Amino acid sequence: MTTRLPLPPSLYADTAVAPVAAPPLEIDKTVSVAIIGGGYTGLSTALHLAEQGVEALVLEAQEPGWGASGNNGGHTNPGLKHDPDQIEADFGAELGRRMVAFSYGTTNFTHDLIRRYQIPCEARQNGTLRAAYNEASAAAIETTAQQCIARGMPVSYLNREQLREMTGTDRYIGAMLDTRGGDLHPLSYARGLARAAISAGAKVYGETPALSLRREGSRWRIETPRAVVHADKVLLATNGFTDDLWPALRRTIVPVFSSIAATAPLSDDVARSIMPTRPVLYESGHITVYYRIDQQNRLLMGGRGPMRWISSPRDVAYLMRYAERLWPQLKGVAWTHGWNSRLAITKDHYPHVHEPADNILISLGCNGRGVALSTAMGAQLARRLIGGAKAEIDMPVTGIKPIPMHAFWPVGVTTAVIAGRVRDRLGI
Repeated sequence: MTTRLPLPPSLYADTAVAPVAAPPLEIDKTVSVAIIGGGYTGLSTALHLAEQGVEALVLEAQEPGWGASGNNGGHTNPGLKHDPDQIEADFGAELGRRMVAFSYGTTNFTHDLIRRYQIPCEARQNGTLRAAYNEASAAAIETTAQQCIARGMPVSYLNREQLREMTGTDRYIGAMLDTRGGDLHPLSYARGLARAAISAGAKVYGETPALSLRREGSRWRIETPRAVVHADKVLLATNGFTDDLWPALRRTIVPVFSSIAATAPLSDDVARSIMPTRPVLYESGHITVYYRIDQQNRLLMGGRGPMRWISSPRDVAYLMRYAERLWPQLKGVAWTHGWNSRLAITKDHYPHVHEPADNILISLGCNGRGVALSTAMGAQLARRLIGGAKAEIDMPVTGIKPIPMHAFWPVGVTTAVIAGRVRDRLGI
């Protein structure tokens, strides 16, 4: 039997809406589609399948939203890591254009879904700032903005003076503002997405890890601690918690911890002095730092921390020091929470979709853009699960390619984080 692990000690765990009923699976089931992983990707896919009358069942090892879905920075950011021109060069004009349109539309898709199902998750669409503090990054961001503007997107490039007004700090020399970005309460959103999927007819089971997966006749057989699931089709949506359930899949991603520290609610005056119009911001540096002010005036600062679980803001003291560097008025403010979770980074920094066998679909590797991207991928994956290979989706379906020397990733990530922080500090 499995033991349910507590949620990471996050601000979200203390303030989220009530959890959805997701009991362990106790009896054998036969379903059209079994989904392994109860984060945004799995839950959104279950919802979009159920909306079309397809019987879907979600197996989650802990509780819906336990992983990075319920513990991320809460940003809904448009686009992929690569620029639109690069995406079209990498995948060709036709698929590349679809990928660009899809990925930059994910935030509108997500916020529309939240409104449609009336999900209470503090969602706002006040824009995303991608900000630079050195000339090289600023030039790269301006190039991105120009490519987006050329495609008719609601994007603008802001200068130092405009950014000082928007952020309350003189740290940044340039930024791209995409008005489609926004934020939400990640755990409340995960729970609301689970509730929406269940209301549409999907089944969601917690404390039910998939222990093995193999073909049995015309169906797939999934062993869990208490019961067996037989499914016509299976989706693996385990992202940063991918294990050895499918051969070599774990070695296609690097699981990286992303950490967040949160303040106590700030006074109205201090909160207004930091981010008066409440966009979210992520920096374009060697090591990304991202932040937002939530609806209770708390500052949430995120970035790379230790490659292990943390439980206190002291574990990411550099984020607190950096916040005080940006806004000296924060000195003496109480930091109440510090937590992290694992997300999945791919070698090429694109999301990966695989179909390694008949009626098996895999989706993972959001590379830090998981909130909106995973949600919108749910509709894409549902289309593929229903229609099969004939049903084109707006992301490439590729083969499984393990990362060379994957066993050394913990050392490599730690070294890269340290080196990146030094380079950012030196401005190189």
